[in-house]
Amino acid sequence: MRYLLIYDIVHDGTRAKVADACLDYGLERIQFSAFSGELSKVHLQELWVKIQRRVGKHTAKVYLYPLDEKSWQGRRLLERQGEE
Repeated sequence: MRYLLIYDIVHDGTRAKVADACLDYGLERIQFSAFSGELSKVHLQELWVKIQRRVGKHTAKVYLYPLDEKSWQGRRLLERQGEE
C-alpha cells in the first residue's frame, strides 16, 4: 500500500532522525516534512515504532495516511521554476 507521511517536529535532531527513518524505508521526500511511498504491513509497523521511539518525549505531530491506487492516481502536482 502507498502511504503519505507528514510531520511537524520542533526539535531539529528528532526531525532529522525521523526523516532518516523514512528514507531508510524507501519513502520519497516530496517536501521538507512530507514523504510518500510503498510500505508492506511489516515495514509500516516497524517504521511507526521507530518514529515513536525517535520522537520520544519531544513535541511532534506525525500523520500517516494510507492511499489507495485511485486516490494516488487522482493527485495533482504544480511544479514551476519561477524567476527569483
